[in-house]
Amino acid sequence: TGLRMNHNFIRPGGVAADLPDGWRDDVLHLLDYLPDQLDEFDTLLTGQPIYRERLQGVGVITQQEAIALGATGPVLRSTGLARDLRKDEPYLRYDQVDFDVLVGTYGDSFDRYAIRLNEIRESMKIVRQILDRMPSGDYRIQDKKVTPPPRARIDESMEALIHHFKIFTEGFKVPAGEVYVPVESPRGELGCYLVSDGSSKPYRMHISGPSFRNLQTLPHMMRDGLIADGVMIISSVDPIMGEVDR
Repeated sequence: TGLRMNHNFIRPGGVAADLPDGWRDDVLHLLDYLPDQLDEFDTLLTGQPIYRERLQGVGVITQQEAIALGATGPVLRSTGLARDLRKDEPYLRYDQVDFDVLVGTYGDSFDRYAIRLNEIRESMKIVRQILDRMPSGDYRIQDKKVTPPPRARIDESMEALIHHFKIFTEGFKVPAGEVYVPVESPRGELGCYLVSDGSSKPYRMHISGPSFRNLQTLPHMMRDGLIADGVMIISSVDPIMGEVDR
């Protein structure tokens, strides 16, 4: 999902828990509340001459440089290249929802800011469409080889307790082979490369994260610049250092 927190909500065969009662009303309330707040921030920041002066023409990177350095997400799209896995290599139901891929013109800090700001609006557009099409049914597959029993049953059944223990201590066997699966996270392409030797433990696993790739662009963005602009440039790249630390 690209989430920084709660990434363990995604489980083999589904998700960890069903949506709570009243979740739809809460989401609709948030979607009605956010646009005015976002417009206010847009006016305060985008319309502020000093703010624009600190961002426009600062931290520029060309499209050729961004591609060569492996940049992704808003950093790459700020150079004018409309690269978004949700459109180019759609997964889940992204091919069934309508949204725009936002791009910049100059590859500077202002373009990266503007893309992120307006991607919030695109995300709200996507969420509204998903609400109308959300299917009903189980939130995970009922396969005992993959799915642990509900917690309530563990207190009542020794069989369920043993099942839970074996799932979390031994896992389940994955067919031998290799796969790379990327998703479009808020910062760009987040991919997982996995190699299986047929056992329950990965033979090799590597995460390709967007922050690690996007940080490679900083020397190009900061050339001939002011030290005072460093904070703005780094913020426009928006790295998560926990992902970068290897």
